[in-house]
Amino acid sequence: MFTKSAAYYDLIYAYKDYAAEASTIHEIIHTHRRRVGNALLDVACGTGKHLVQLKQYYLVEGIDLDEGGVLNIARRRLPDVPFHVGDMIDFDLGRQYDMVTCMFSSIGYTRSLPKMRRAIANMARHLSPGGVMIVEPWLAPGEFIPGKVTARFVDEPDLKIARMCVGEVEGTVSILDFHYMIATTVGVEMFRERHSLGLFTHAQYLEAFREAKLEVEYDVQGLGRGLYIAMRPQE
Repeated sequence: MFTKSAAYYDLIYAYKDYAAEASTIHEIIHTHRRRVGNALLDVACGTGKHLVQLKQYYLVEGIDLDEGGVLNIARRRLPDVPFHVGDMIDFDLGRQYDMVTCMFSSIGYTRSLPKMRRAIANMARHLSPGGVMIVEPWLAPGEFIPGKVTARFVDEPDLKIARMCVGEVEGTVSILDFHYMIATTVGVEMFRERHSLGLFTHAQYLEAFREAKLEVEYDVQGLGRGLYIAMRPQE
């Protein structure tokens, strides 16, 4: 997914305050947890920067589909943390965790409503009774604006990056067709990456959590795009 751009991912998203986000996640977990346990699984963990912060509170693990890209970076960053390769809709780690997180709108990569429901149900299966699951949603229908021009830039002495995109919508799927221009001391490289994320309504998210037999709350602010906070009842 980020195979071509993985080496530049953290530079492009350098604006994110992972320490503050992890602190917010920790506070939410502390408020909502109903069990004593310290095992946390971060689904779609990317380059592992949330886990760098969360490992001060928990015994963390990560899972991501992009083995050849961002997951390799996460493994180098956190060599003492277990990382797994898997798709959020059907991974099976054979155990349960006290906390499960899925951040930075990664749930949108399920693309379709049936797959989003499967992903929520699968993460719920990996959640211990009394545990807490936190999911940061992607934009809802009507919030993603087709034709909107976006760009991010990196300006370092020996590295310049421009990433530009004009958003599109196909049915209930948002299309981010990223165009990259990378300049280094050896020359200029250009490539494209197409990212497709499903546009799901608030009601569809709530239904998915409830179908997975989770109690769910919604924090409208969250980290900027809202957060779904789900608890698995004690058995």
